[in-house]
Amino acid sequence: MTSRIPPDDAHPYLRAASAGVRHHTRSLASSDAIPPRRADRLHLDVLHAHLTALLQLLDRLAETTRPPHPAAGRHLASAHTRLWQATSEVHSAFHLLPANTAAEGETSACHPEGLPEGPPVLTICQRHLAAGHVVRLKTTHTDLRPHTTACVR
Repeated sequence: MTSRIPPDDAHPYLRAASAGVRHHTRSLASSDAIPPRRADRLHLDVLHAHLTALLQLLDRLAETTRPPHPAAGRHLASAHTRLWQATSEVHSAFHLLPANTAAEGETSACHPEGLPEGPPVLTICQRHLAAGHVVRLKTTHTDLRPHTTACVR
């Protein structure tokens, strides 16, 4: 499934992050003895942080790839847009889950008119607003429409 990675790989942190995500996915799988673990707000907050970090990486890769290889850069920019849509859905799911504490429940609403208050509970909203600002600078409303993919190979 993955390509062979040379021992002198220049991207060890990205490989470690990918390995961490794979490990976490396996640990969430249910077995006969352990029921599957449900997502909670903390889980979605950490996942959202990971997705926004990937957004930054894809954005930089698209910018540096586009001048010498325009078609590849456009594909990376498209991947960036689709990843933003996934990030936005994770943020929405966060707000639909019940709050763990009474204090979190009182302060967990998103406030798009300004940065929300109350860290660490609302760091997901601050992160989402900051990422959304960058996405809106580089994409149009049409780019953000729902997308279906068909492989052309």
